[in-house]
Parts: sequence; structure tokens; C-alpha cells
Amino acid sequence: LEEEETSGTRRLVRPQSPRLSSPATAPNQTYPRPDPSPRHSASPTPQSPPHHTTPPRSAHTPPAMASRLLRLHHQLRRRRHHGTSPVPCRLLSSSSAPEPPLPSPTVEKVLVANRGEIACRVMRTARRLGIATVAVYSDADRAALHVRAADEAVRLGLPPARESYLNAAAIVDAALRTGAKAIHPGYGFLSESADFAQLCESEGLTFIGPPPSAIRDMGDKSASKRIMGAAGVPLVPGYHGADQDIELLKLEADKIGYPVLIKPTHGGGGKGMRIVQGPDDFVDSVRSAQREAAASFGIDTLLIEKYITQPRHIEVQVFCDKHGNAIHLYERDCSLQRRHQKIIEEAPAPNVTTEFRAHIGEAAVSAAKGHLLDSLC
Repeated sequence: LEEEETSGTRRLVRPQSPRLSSPATAPNQTYPRPDPSPRHSASPTPQSPPHHTTPPRSAHTPPAMASRLLRLHHQLRRRRHHGTSPVPCRLLSSSSAPEPPLPSPTVEKVLVANRGEIACRVMRTARRLGIATVAVYSDADRAALHVRAADEAVRLGLPPARESYLNAAAIVDAALRTGAKAIHPGYGFLSESADFAQLCESEGLTFIGPPPSAIRDMGDKSASKRIMGAAGVPLVPGYHGADQDIELLKLEADKIGYPVLIKPTHGGGGKGMRIVQGPDDFVDSVRSAQREAAASFGIDTLLIEKYITQPRHIEVQVFCDKHGNAIHLYERDCSLQRRHQKIIEEAPAPNVTTEFRAHIGEAAVSAAKGHLLDSLC
């Protein structure tokens, strides 16, 4: 990677390769990327080396070994098409016919507003789809893998997250300057920020995630419970109303039955959660939870749920588009936790019946459609 200074801002770009460069390439553009797979392109470009549908066999590969590799290739294709995975995927074709070529991407360049493993995964998929990528980085990540994996890289600022990966204005500015039409937030950082999603929208950028309204509602546990209940999703018995009078909360806890779990309506990470075994400890637990919630999230509103002593925490992944279509991508088990924080997520969830898997998947799709989500949630 080489440094380039434009309008007082330094960024890293890949150097032009003599073999791939073209006189028509603009100064801020990177070299043309070779197509990742023959089935994604109609014909090779003059600047790119020719693609071979079947690479020529090396002279050092014995014919018997080549034959075994070919048989293994066909076996893997048959297993894929016949759905021998533990969780059958509806997106895979059941026929052995060759897959049609992918359409040209409507987004030609995406900025990945994250770092580390998730940024590398997003870039790898974008490269496979023929989409150029832009990385952002702090000074501490100047030589990080996600920076080297991208076609372009833009410096955000100093190592603290608030001055780099949480700097929404700098990230949007980087997208506009590099010509990216979409921003993928990854997970963490700004991925659940409704303000960031709204900023992208107002600047004409596609935020690859739920719309701002959905992020706001899903970030409020009381609002999300009302939405899920309206969609017919079963809920844990509890109280999630707006009235936070301590006497009313205590009365609702008596109706639910002890033990109960007190939760802040906003935030996460297990902060502000209290298990209350009986009415004698309820008021003190509420006060303590309110103080921690206010200090951690700036909002001290609470909800109360029946405490389940031996639960299984299973989440369903939902994917929606902008045309009202929604599917679920099955579930993951997040039951292994410490202090109400997930440690390991296992997919597919073990010991889940086919009927239950279908039931929770349909409930998740119903909730997503009811709230008009789009993208991955």
C-alpha cells in the first residue's frame, strides 16, 4: 500500500500494477480487479489476465490423482445440492443444473465501517460479488489485515474508538470522498446507531442494515416487546409499560410472581439487570438498577419479567429486502453466558426439533414483516 494525500487527508491506496493498469484509470481509482470467478463475468477485460473455466492440469499431477480430485469435486456438489447439511437451506437448488451467473451489483463500491474479522469477512464476500471495498482505520490499525484486504483505505484518526470507528461524520465523509455508495457497519461500533443510519440516509448512502426507525424501536426493549406481541410472538410474562412508579412496579411484580428479573429498557451487556427473589428486596433492587442504567445508558426506565431459572437463549437471524419480502436464516443458541453476557453462539442450535425450528422461524419472519424491516437483522 502507498500513501496518497488529497485535500489535506492522507489515505492508503494500492499501487498501480503495470500488468493491470490502464491509461484511462483516474488518479483516485485503484487497479481493475480480476473477476473472482468465471461465472460472474461475461468475458475478461483487456486489462485482466484471461480466465480459464477449467485450469490446466499441472504436468506434475498424476492422472490418477486428478481423477480422484474430480470425483471428490462431483461428490461435494451432489452433497450440496441434495441438502445433506444438518439444517436444510431453502436457498440452495435441489437440481444439479449449473447455477446462473450473478447479476451485476447495483452497488459498485462499499465502505466497511469496522475492523478485524468482521471487516475481512465483508470484504471477502464483496470481492466475490465484484464489489470494490474501502477500509477505514485508526492509527493503531494502519497495517491491520482489513486495511490490506481492501481496495482503498482511509485514515479516520487516533486509536481511541471515539476518534476513529465511532466518528460517524468522518466515516460518512470517507465514503463520499472515495465514491462508495453504501456503508456496511459490521457488528459493534455504529451498527446499532439509529443516528448513524439516519446520517447515511440523509447523505444519499445506503446503510446495509435495518432502517433507523427499526433500530430505535429494537433498541428500546419495551417498544420491541409491544411490536413482537402485536406480531403474535410469544412473550415472557412481565411488565413493560411507561409508568415507572415504584409502587406500580412492585404491584406488577406481585402479579408476575417471584422470582422476577429487572432489566433496563435500553442498553445491554447485562448492565442494570437484577434478579429479585422476593418482595422484601424489590425496592432496593429497582433503585440500584435505575442508578446503573442511568450511569451506563443515560436512561433509567426499567421493565420486569418472570425470571426463568433454566432458560435456553435462542436467536433467529432474519433477512429482509425493501420490497416487503422476508426470510429467516435459522437460529443460533446463545445460552452459554456469564453475567448475562453471551460467550459462545452455536449454530444451528442443538437439540431443537424441526417443528420448533419452523415455529420460531415463522414467528421471527412475522415480526420482521410487521415492522417493515429491511436488510439483515
